[in-house]
Amino acid sequence: MLRNFRRSNSVAARLGEQSTGVGASATDDLHNAENRTPPFRSKSRSKSRSHFTLAAIAAVACVVVTLVAALGARDTIAWGATAQKMIVGKAVDTLPPDLRPFFDENRAFLSLHVADPLDAEAKTPTERHNHFIYLDRYGRFPYTTLPRVYKTAVNKYSKSKLEQTGLLPWQIGVYSAKLTTSFQLGHWDEAKLNAAILAGYVSEAHDPFNTTENFDGHLTLQNGINDRFGSTLIDRFSSFFPLRPNDASFIADPTDHAFEACLSAHSALEMILLADRNAHAAAKAYNDEYFDHFYNLTAATLIRQLSDASTDVGSYWLTAWTNAGKPAVPQTQH
Repeated sequence: MLRNFRRSNSVAARLGEQSTGVGASATDDLHNAENRTPPFRSKSRSKSRSHFTLAAIAAVACVVVTLVAALGARDTIAWGATAQKMIVGKAVDTLPPDLRPFFDENRAFLSLHVADPLDAEAKTPTERHNHFIYLDRYGRFPYTTLPRVYKTAVNKYSKSKLEQTGLLPWQIGVYSAKLTTSFQLGHWDEAKLNAAILAGYVSEAHDPFNTTENFDGHLTLQNGINDRFGSTLIDRFSSFFPLRPNDASFIADPTDHAFEACLSAHSALEMILLADRNAHAAAKAYNDEYFDHFYNLTAATLIRQLSDASTDVGSYWLTAWTNAGKPAVPQTQH
């Protein structure tokens, strides 16, 4: 995915305040392993233990490098730029008359800044865990072992575990609250930025490949399927399918609703993976024939996910405004 790196550093700092702690944990494990090495008792045993220690350090270092590589492998972790702009544009159309003028006027701004979380992630790697959730690390569908209340989940699994497996639904809850506060205070410039950032996270929750450890097909030998489904199909065929979002509606629990969106997206994974295998088996390559076949097999799912994303983005905006007391929005922004 091509990204616009002209976003401000303040956005990167704002989105990257949390830290995964993965590097520190790996370093601590290595340090503890060294401290557990017993004292040398003879020259020959010293040499033997020295080789063993170096081998152990090398093995641990290999594991650390592998872990870091795995965590850093998510080069594309959301819909492509075309999809994000489509989602935001359609989301504005779902809003009621009292709220829509503010968002209508800021369509261009919202389209420009919906990718800010991704740009911040490029500059601040610790932002990465806010963009996905590996639901399949928590047992079987519908993954009821994972509490949806963050503090409860931390107490059960630890903060480190949650950060390694992703925080996307909770991040949506955080930015829903931030947008509510911006509306309450009448900080309209801040509100439109928070609305764009929230839209980015909400749209990511509807991408099936943001909900699985197999985020790019590497576990099923289908590398790059996330880009083929979430970017290439849309770039090739978006002019042929209409999005049909529903009118925005109030969301009672923003975090819980985000979990439901992730679950719904996750349920489409097997069908998409099978369609990819069948299309590639028929075409023998990722060529025009493959993409035509892949689109025919997945178009209904793709359109549904994008339409649902648009509905939810509008609904999150409406919910924040409603929770703020439905303040009168400015009709003209300068």
